[in-house]
Amino acid sequence: MFNSLVRKRAIKDDSTALRLKYSPYYHHFERQDGCRVWLEGREMIQLSSNDYLGLNQHPKVIEAGQKALKKWGASSTGSRISNGGRAYHQRLEDKLADFLGTQDCHIHAAGYLSCMSSVQGLANRNDIVFADRNIHSSLWSGIGMSRARVEKFSHNNPSSLLRAVELESPKKAKILVFEGVYSMEGHIAPLPEFLEIAKNHDLFTVMDDAHGVGVIGETGRGTTEYFDCVGKVDLICGSLSKALATTGGYVAGDKELLEYMRTHSKQTIFSAAISPAQAAWAEAARELIKAEPEHLTRLINNTKHYKNGLEKLGINTWGSQTAAVPLIVGDRLKAYRIWKELITQGVFTTISLPPSVPPNKELLRTAISAAHTIEDIDLGLDRLATAFNKFR
Repeated sequence: MFNSLVRKRAIKDDSTALRLKYSPYYHHFERQDGCRVWLEGREMIQLSSNDYLGLNQHPKVIEAGQKALKKWGASSTGSRISNGGRAYHQRLEDKLADFLGTQDCHIHAAGYLSCMSSVQGLANRNDIVFADRNIHSSLWSGIGMSRARVEKFSHNNPSSLLRAVELESPKKAKILVFEGVYSMEGHIAPLPEFLEIAKNHDLFTVMDDAHGVGVIGETGRGTTEYFDCVGKVDLICGSLSKALATTGGYVAGDKELLEYMRTHSKQTIFSAAISPAQAAWAEAARELIKAEPEHLTRLINNTKHYKNGLEKLGINTWGSQTAAVPLIVGDRLKAYRIWKELITQGVFTTISLPPSVPPNKELLRTAISAAHTIEDIDLGLDRLATAFNKFR
């Protein structure tokens, strides 16, 4: 139980009060059909899905899960280190490692766990972690658990990173933590510049590419392919819940690193293994990314159409370079009001506020999918124009 002072503070918290008033989170859709969802009986355009390639309801993905369910049952009922390992885990890991251009891979029950383990499983209190200020909460959690010293550098800024690195002793073990694609901003990391600094100053590199895999790169293999740097990042972590159409996460890298993590990562040792259906969905999605490039092509075309429309409306997208497209509002109350107006008009977006984003960057997070039609996007743009104009 809270003591009385803690309870009063929690009840009076401004963020909690506004959340309860406007109810922007914890919604439960009653039905979904592609990029249309039903909320409280009303049909809406889903304009903030992470189903980038639209594979969530692909017949081959659904069929793969059904077959796995019949063969293996509902769950592995255990952790991988004890009784939870199955052949389908190993098969998916082998295919993901091949897809990402690494020697080995380990999958977890959640992307959050994977990203935590990518730092906590390797770093210790004697190390220094250089972290982009805008990295995901899961990476910060892993850094915190490692007890390593943290030095933040300006978002996507190689010069800021270099200045921080040059202040440290070359004898200290150093880890660079960043994202390939930032989910809030839609920014792509300057990977070649980061890797050059890492090479010259002996930095171990950890990259979260949850929003890059399937989305960028000529064949959708993510940020390393986009920059022709496959095999040059020490550890790649991410989620299976975006382009790979399921839930879970992965860490990929050299075999000796993954084996070390299997002994030292708490997230790996103590988490139950993903279910047969989850693994089958991810494996099927990975195969579709290779076999059906039209999904990526459609995503690229849809994103261009959407951004062109936003530019005509004069809406600030924070320089987004990918299908994750923030709509900057810059005011907490106004962001709530625009979000609520869009709900009224049948458009579902996601609201993001500090500390998830920097101060004065309150935004509506939108994301484009290959499953969107041009009609969906145009209708969304029309209703965005109405909502933003109403509260300018």
